[in-house]
Amino acid sequence: MLISKGASQAEQEKRIEELVRELTLDEKIFMLSGHGFLQQIAEDKGRYCARLYHIGAGNERLEIPPLLFMDGPRGIAMGESTCFPVSMARGASFDVDLERRIGDAIGRELRAHGGNLFGGVCINLLRHPAWGRAQETYGEDSFHLGEMGVALVRGVQHHNVVATPKHFACNSMEHARFTVNVKVDERALREVYLPHFKKCIDAGAGAVMSAYNKVNGAYCGHNEELLTRILKDEWGFDGFVYSDFVMGCRGADASAKGLDVEAPDTIHFGDKLRVAVDDGEVSETRIDDAVRRVLRSLLRILARPDPEVYEAASIACEEHVALAREAAEKSIVMLENRNALPFDPKKIRHLLVLGPLADRANLGDRGSSRVYPPDVVTPLAGLQDYSPDGCEIVFEADLDSNSARELTMQVDAVLVVVGYDYQDEGEYIPVELGGAAGKVVGGDRIDLGLGDVQESLIRKAAGLNPNTIVAVMSGSAVIMEDWRQHVVAILMLWYPGMQGGRALADVLWGRVNPSGRLPFSIPASADDLPYFDRDADEITYDLWHGYTKLAKEGKQPAYPFGYGLGYSSFDQGLPTIEIDEPNESLIVAVELSNSSAGRGAAVLQVYGGPVAPDPGQPEKRLCGFSRIELDGKSSEPVRIAVQLRDLASFDVEQRRWTLAAGTWRIWIGFSSAADDLKAVDVQLPSHSWPIA
Repeated sequence: MLISKGASQAEQEKRIEELVRELTLDEKIFMLSGHGFLQQIAEDKGRYCARLYHIGAGNERLEIPPLLFMDGPRGIAMGESTCFPVSMARGASFDVDLERRIGDAIGRELRAHGGNLFGGVCINLLRHPAWGRAQETYGEDSFHLGEMGVALVRGVQHHNVVATPKHFACNSMEHARFTVNVKVDERALREVYLPHFKKCIDAGAGAVMSAYNKVNGAYCGHNEELLTRILKDEWGFDGFVYSDFVMGCRGADASAKGLDVEAPDTIHFGDKLRVAVDDGEVSETRIDDAVRRVLRSLLRILARPDPEVYEAASIACEEHVALAREAAEKSIVMLENRNALPFDPKKIRHLLVLGPLADRANLGDRGSSRVYPPDVVTPLAGLQDYSPDGCEIVFEADLDSNSARELTMQVDAVLVVVGYDYQDEGEYIPVELGGAAGKVVGGDRIDLGLGDVQESLIRKAAGLNPNTIVAVMSGSAVIMEDWRQHVVAILMLWYPGMQGGRALADVLWGRVNPSGRLPFSIPASADDLPYFDRDADEITYDLWHGYTKLAKEGKQPAYPFGYGLGYSSFDQGLPTIEIDEPNESLIVAVELSNSSAGRGAAVLQVYGGPVAPDPGQPEKRLCGFSRIELDGKSSEPVRIAVQLRDLASFDVEQRRWTLAAGTWRIWIGFSSAADDLKAVDVQLPSHSWPIA
């Protein structure tokens, strides 16, 4: 037996040392790469994740099983699995417990498929909404990213699966991702682009995937600063690092820099790594360290008793489909509502649904995160199946015909479903990497609007019928300035998963009170965003993006970070602050009230910053949030803990995290906008923490 169930950490480490002594050098090197991927994907006619992939470990002689990999962020990519809303949509829920339960379902389905290595914890920061892969992450704020990523890690790993935060690090663009050099100073790296990764490591994530891009001149898979000094030495990460697929490792020297496993196949490791060891370019000590890391992550999941028996019946089961529906409901963000929603069944008897996306299974991009659910409820199907009896639902793809225009004037309301699909944004896979699936689609967006055709459709519909509502399908921000004032309601529907159409119907008819909040800022103009060139050879990332950049430059967003409307009206009292010095934290307390008749949910957000920040420091940063549901005409005291470390800045000279003594302002409210926040000042003593 490789390891007994219930074996202690000390027993696991003893067994690892025994195995390292027993393994030959060639066997060790075999364990440090993937095997069979290129042949398998060719046999599967280009379908990614048609089967599990052997990524590391594996030795028949010593009965060491392989680590069996599967993507992805919105559900298991293998077979016909549950398709949840994309991660960005779930980020809009601000519901940490929901994300943990989604992770629990994903982990269960992965085990039912036979896998044990999950590659779907995407926590790259959204720096610019043009990023094609934005839909795979949770938003623009590092604190929010960390909380959601930790929840997914814990949910997945509950089922003895190795969870993988990715892509480490500074991976926020698609077209140039294989070559671009991201220049970032240490303070921006530490404060903006790494904290969410560290939170996932501290939560026990067993693996990390490196990124394709360069950071400060070195490819991430070969970046000793990132992989060895920061991740392993400073943070104490004792799991293993594997490369992003195919081009994430570019030579055997990556091993010397801190890459433990080449994925998904043996291209630069294997025999080439053996030659590098023989030539002294990679030490046997480094090989042994990598093997220990792989074995440590493997033995941890093998030693823990399974919480349940894993059966195929759990895949896309009724419970998981219901969870996908709940996630879609909680993700929908209502941006505008001029007394149009919820629909009154007595008044809305004839509803026109416009736009080709309404009648399409639009689940997100078709790269590595693609899921193939057994069925999908489209927006149109959701309205047809879940509208009140007596309401006639009519569909038109466009308004090109006279009959469609006449119909638009006659109906009680119009719902225009617009947005993007996998051809407009998503993972960029060049033909030479894609094989049979190599048709180039997706990538970074060029236009942050909806394009002339869709925007014209909205304006035409609104001109013909004053009761026009828009639902937007996308993975990130859409600039809406040319049409948002012409319609009576706007919903961010995202790529809402297999139950998205049902969730939309429930929100429109008032069976569900919308509670999603924007996990990013929507600017009024693309000029208010950071510089972005999807074909850049080099780009600089700094401290400023999203709501911090807008505040610094005095720009008003169209819709601020954390913003969203519902059918309930919430208010808060004046906040109070308790300093918990032993735990190096603050407790922000406030009375939350729902003055409406029906139950609803609010997302209270806490921001902090010095009263007199220096020019190089943001006015405020998110440092806590809580999603609270309240019955109508009720109040509840809310307490949100804030770790002082989350208010700290990185001192490059002292190489420590520091919190300056003085007056600090703590805001609490319903978005990052000043009008939505109430503030209280508090005197804080200086604090300092080590780099780890």
